[in-house]
Amino acid sequence: MAEVTTLGQVGVIRRGQADVARLRERNRQRRVQRSLAIMGPLALWLWWRQLAGNPVAMGFPHLPAGLATMFPEIMLIGFLGIMLVLPMAAAGKSPHVRFRPSEIEIGFADVKGMDNVLEEVVRTLNLFLGFKTFREAMGGTPRRGILFEGPPGTGKTYMAKALAKEAGVPFLYVSSSAFQSMYYGQTNRKIRSYFKELRKAARAEGGAVGFIEEIDAIAASRSGMRMTGADGVAAATTVSRSQGREGVAGIVNELLIQLQSFDHPTKSEKLHGFVVDRLNTWLPDHRQLSKGRSTPANVLIIGATNRADDLDPALLRPGRFDRSVHFDLPSRSGRREIIDYYLARKSHEADLDRGDRREALAAMTAGYSPVMIEHLFDEGLVWALRDGREAMTWTDVQQAKFTEEIGLKQPVEYTEGEKRRIATHEGGHAVVAHLVSDRNLEVLSIIKRRGALGLLAHSDAEERFTRTEEELKGLLAIAFGGMVAEELAFGAASTGPAGDLAYATQQAAQMVGSYGMGGTLISFEAIESGPMSAGLVAKVLSNDDGRKRVEVLLLEAKETARRLLSEHRHLVEALVGSLLECNELVGDEITDLLERATAARPAQDGWARREIKTGV
Repeated sequence: MAEVTTLGQVGVIRRGQADVARLRERNRQRRVQRSLAIMGPLALWLWWRQLAGNPVAMGFPHLPAGLATMFPEIMLIGFLGIMLVLPMAAAGKSPHVRFRPSEIEIGFADVKGMDNVLEEVVRTLNLFLGFKTFREAMGGTPRRGILFEGPPGTGKTYMAKALAKEAGVPFLYVSSSAFQSMYYGQTNRKIRSYFKELRKAARAEGGAVGFIEEIDAIAASRSGMRMTGADGVAAATTVSRSQGREGVAGIVNELLIQLQSFDHPTKSEKLHGFVVDRLNTWLPDHRQLSKGRSTPANVLIIGATNRADDLDPALLRPGRFDRSVHFDLPSRSGRREIIDYYLARKSHEADLDRGDRREALAAMTAGYSPVMIEHLFDEGLVWALRDGREAMTWTDVQQAKFTEEIGLKQPVEYTEGEKRRIATHEGGHAVVAHLVSDRNLEVLSIIKRRGALGLLAHSDAEERFTRTEEELKGLLAIAFGGMVAEELAFGAASTGPAGDLAYATQQAAQMVGSYGMGGTLISFEAIESGPMSAGLVAKVLSNDDGRKRVEVLLLEAKETARRLLSEHRHLVEALVGSLLECNELVGDEITDLLERATAARPAQDGWARREIKTGV
């Protein structure tokens, strides 16, 4: 059994023990022997001429006098002919970019935050490396294709390069758009050329990995109609014009055919077969010569797409893309691995090496892809560079995050009264968020960003995939914190809570119509209203009973926010005073200020904090 290099729970077959390496070495020896067989006699002949006193001289051949005078015209005609033929010949050339393993910088050791995906890819790599043993000794059929599908930036191309690096074989990268051609039929020709190059590289190197980026551009479903149903009546909607339908189907057909072409004979095998066929026409049946079987090329095709549902079903059957691997957004532990990986390669202050800082970063980047995390650190370095520093700090990373998610700061000259009202509004949100649940308060600002005059950015302290009814009611209370704070401070609210009311209404409608948390177990998601079915919020609000239940939830949430802020007005006042002075508070600045204000004037009792958690 071949030795393996340990990698997590799955090991990679060592290159020297793999079928791919043995085949590559055998092909190398054959090339050396073939070169010696061709060049050896030529070298002996040149040496014999040298010893005989008649060496071979380099230079242009001697032309007759008449032909010499026509040489410029001949060169011009030849040049024009090349200029006419070359574009046509290049139109069908494979558009791939070939990378040698030494040109790829990343390997499996650089893949972080996706252990389950990595294990499946390693298994596929082992089948690729041990293809001959798997096929001949075990009777299996090696995988010919694997599909990487998932959201953008989740590491599909990254993983494909790492696989090719570990395999030690050529990596032929191509984008689907590169196959497109202005000449009719040349797209199919380019696809054929690409697979021909794959087979050629695989037979020369023992194997080859082909990667097609955004494969859905050339492998979309050939179905010209999409069926939708409404009240038992089938409706057909044309999704592609008949003018381009045959061309699209032809491209998909060509791709499907080429995915079955890895056992096509080589030119020498075709020549051998031609000779054998001609000889067999002269021989009796019992004297017939055998042509032999063609050796399949060891090719692994990797397709990447963000829209796997759009692919033609024939593409996903066994024998083409045998396995589909889903790339999802990394979990919190996965993001921590990615953060450690990138910070080890980017200049940063020692403060970012603290474990609590990195855990906070992992929490703050919920929903981030690996590419987004790397971009976040790059933006942090930009902030450092603007200040003339060569290393980023925790503040730089936070500013980069806020800028990416919320937008650039847009200084606005508020009136004194409006500035205080906005600070009160945002302070109300922050105090309720601090009291009703264990949430990370990331930024509290009265600086205009995009469409918001002020904002409170907060996130879960722990990564959660579900929420309880009490937690959702807490989010509703946070949404009403701004309106209630304005009413308590100024006697009435302004137009500022418009966005908060929209969010609270949507959240309450989901609780009533989808989660069964509004006093009814009826799911409004099960209600159909025709081909253009209304959204959940519209369904709930258009129902009188559903609308009343939403109103009850909203009124309860507002009352909860009122009780909390009435009991802890000193916390709001502390935040307002600080915001009027510095305009923005970040992370620990918010919590430290609230803790100091609480210590200076503690609440009379703990009923306000308890009521939201007990569902009162």
